[in-house]
Amino acid sequence: MNFKQTSYSVLIVSAAEKFNSSFKELFPESKYYPIQTETNLSAAKRALLEREFDFIAINSPFPDGDGIRFAIDICSHKNSVVLLLVRNDLYNATFYKVSPYGVYVLPKPTSRHVMNQALDWMASTRERLRKLEKKNMSLEDKMQELRIINRAKWILIDQLKMSEFDAHRYIEKQAMDRCISKKEIAEEIIKTYT
Repeated sequence: MNFKQTSYSVLIVSAAEKFNSSFKELFPESKYYPIQTETNLSAAKRALLEREFDFIAINSPFPDGDGIRFAIDICSHKNSVVLLLVRNDLYNATFYKVSPYGVYVLPKPTSRHVMNQALDWMASTRERLRKLEKKNMSLEDKMQELRIINRAKWILIDQLKMSEFDAHRYIEKQAMDRCISKKEIAEEIIKTYT
């Protein structure tokens, strides 16, 4: 997948209106859409309940907190990539707090060039997360298939008094003979005997 063609949704969390307007200029609509701005952490939390965002940029501090716990929580429970911008004198302390959780940190003020590099790093990370999400989904699908097949095997063991080996072999042979998946055979068995 070429992520240059991917569009990323963005949540900007910042109480500074001047920052918000200049920061939005870094996000061309061809690559970043939609872009939502919230001015406090409470509103940002509500926005995250409504939808997922690929990127979350947090311009610390806020009247209701510094955003550190918020950034950590997002990285711990969501598949969003988080960028936390902090004052230069707080950079080191903040970095050591949040880096174990995968939060990117930049000191303020920062240059446009550095911000563009950070956005590229965030895009790379988001694509890696997308691949992991797909892999996780396929593992969940396989686990669900195994559960269905095992349920069908236990039905054959209980109803037809087959051994586990014979039940497994029966499902495999039926799938091969009829050119359908073991899952479909298992579903037929479950439907027939329940």
